[in-house]
Amino acid sequence: MNYNSIKKRSYEILEKGEADDKWSRRVDLFIVYLIFFNILAVVLESVNWLKKDYQDIFDFIELFSICVFTIEYIFRIWSITEKEEYSGPIRGRLKYLFSFFSIIDLLALVPAYIPLLVAVDARVIRGVRLIRLFRILKLSRYNNAFSHIRHVFLSKKEELVISLFAVLTLLVVSSSLMYFVENEAQPDAFSSIPATMWWGVATLTTVGYGDVYPITGLGKFMAGIMAILGVGLFALPAGILANGFGSSLEKDKDKTTCKHCGKSIN
Repeated sequence: MNYNSIKKRSYEILEKGEADDKWSRRVDLFIVYLIFFNILAVVLESVNWLKKDYQDIFDFIELFSICVFTIEYIFRIWSITEKEEYSGPIRGRLKYLFSFFSIIDLLALVPAYIPLLVAVDARVIRGVRLIRLFRILKLSRYNNAFSHIRHVFLSKKEELVISLFAVLTLLVVSSSLMYFVENEAQPDAFSSIPATMWWGVATLTTVGYGDVYPITGLGKFMAGIMAILGVGLFALPAGILANGFGSSLEKDKDKTTCKHCGKSIN
């Protein structure tokens, strides 16, 4: 095999495999299982006695994973020019470096190299290790669910921003009014508008922790109105996302793709 055929085969193996490409499917499954092992290791490592007794195993999983993910990332950058969108040897690779999937791959790698390159204390190391949970986003290459989520958020971003602005407006207005009504009766609980926003968040989301609540008649009346408004406003993003997912799944059912190039025929 010559240089070009090796690069092309590397690209085919690293991309989401076709049903009849055994090696590509094997590599896909291996990466998926490795990601799951990483997430499981991060979760179990937070248990003190497990970390103490099995630290060597956790370290081996991390070292092995970093080696695999680094090799995978290097080969992806090398072979990505086989894709028409990134066909330029320099410009194409630079374009890929700033793509969604490339950034996700970097987030999966960078935390492991930070302690090796920069002197940091134990707290930073713990935070860096927690960032390893970003590796679960690598599954977006192999699972259509992640693609649907990303598509829905991108297609509905204007509606989501509008609904978020409405929620924030209601939060600020309700917290300000409640502060002026309840401050005199409860100067500790409603000491300022920012402090009152904790009550606003708990009320508008209908969580109602009960640690901060109005005791005056007017305050209780206003809290009831705000709670009712909160139910309606917080349902807006849920409705927008539900509609977006429905449309995305419907389009996916109607879409026909070419077996060879993967492009949509419809």
